Amino acid sequence: MEIAALHAALRTRPTSPTVATFVPSEHIRRLDHRVDLERLRAACEGVLASTHDQGAGFHTLNITRRPGVEEPTIQDLSGRYWIRPDATYDEVPRDPIVDETAYTELHPMFAGTYVEEVIEGIREFLPLGRVRLLGKDPFNCNSWHRDPEPRIHIPIITNPGALFVINHHVTHLPADGSVYFTDTRAYHTAMNGGEEQRLSIVAAIAIPPATD
Repeated sequence: MEIAALHAALRTRPTSPTVATFVPSEHIRRLDHRVDLERLRAACEGVLASTHDQGAGFHTLNITRRPGVEEPTIQDLSGRYWIRPDATYDEVPRDPIVDETAYTELHPMFAGTYVEEVIEGIREFLPLGRVRLLGKDPFNCNSWHRDPEPRIHIPIITNPGALFVINHHVTHLPADGSVYFTDTRAYHTAMNGGEEQRLSIVAAIAIPPATD
């Protein structure tokens, strides 16, 4: 950076109205499909009020499951991802590969709720595997990783400090009834830099997964 350009930059305040809005990229797009946010929020909060805490920092509650599997395993809650964990920059796999097509059963706690209606509505145009209700506490961040398959995101409760990053693109996903396609086969993370918890439905798209 040239010194003259540096001084010019110092004279300009680097603010942008887009920091609290959605900015698409080739890897993250808003679908032309919407949900009733107030009904969805009420349905999810009703279920959460009757369940125990799902962990610290990052909270997971299964909406779909494998038939007959009542207690979730590591593959139900997490599953395969790849990460570059240290200064070597070498990529390594974590956790087992998951067969997303096996998650055909709605968890009974969501049966008859608006959550079921939302999932069935998306299944009319996309095959879904694991569908989870994910919570992220304030000042918390996921690992920088990639997944075997893309995901659908539906923000339920959020704030402007809750951001999604795919490759080098950063954006906020407003909770306004929008449904987002996120190609999480690319490196990505989600963070909550706000002071309130973030809550979203995240659904894996059940396509043949990447295995390396």
